[in-house]
Amino acid sequence: MGFFSKDIQSMDDLLLHGLQDIYYAEQQITKALPTMIEQATNRDLAQGLKAHLEETHKQIERLDQVFKKLGKTPSGTDCPAIDGLIKESNETAGEIADKSVLDAAIVANAQAVEHYEIARYGTLIAWAEELGHDDIVRFLTTNLNEEKAANTKLNTVALRKGVNRKAAS
Repeated sequence: MGFFSKDIQSMDDLLLHGLQDIYYAEQQITKALPTMIEQATNRDLAQGLKAHLEETHKQIERLDQVFKKLGKTPSGTDCPAIDGLIKESNETAGEIADKSVLDAAIVANAQAVEHYEIARYGTLIAWAEELGHDDIVRFLTTNLNEEKAANTKLNTVALRKGVNRKAAS
């Protein structure tokens, strides 16, 4: 099913497709984060990524609950956006020899993923509210708030914990 294919006939179909998209994205993120954790040399960055990996597993559990409340089986659909962000992250990491610069790149790549998730969850919440699916809004809002917090933590690591400063020196 393409994002705007004829399989999407209604707003409910669009919501379900968006949920499948973010479900797939979260699954891919759990596969990508261990590599980023392994590559990170900054302790705060590595710890933050480990914490977010655990958080991502909980987000997937919440999405399982969302599908259940909608009477659907949890499933994902290919998400070229997240696949592209992860591919770009891997390619960038492979081009950087300096570990300090790599840490800065990891922060930037992780933030690109967070921004995608923030946008997707925001849209899903708006659609769920419009469709009267109040029973799933709290799960999606919790995930959205965690993604926003992860982005803020990445900013802190980059700016206050010295990742960018060290990479620039």
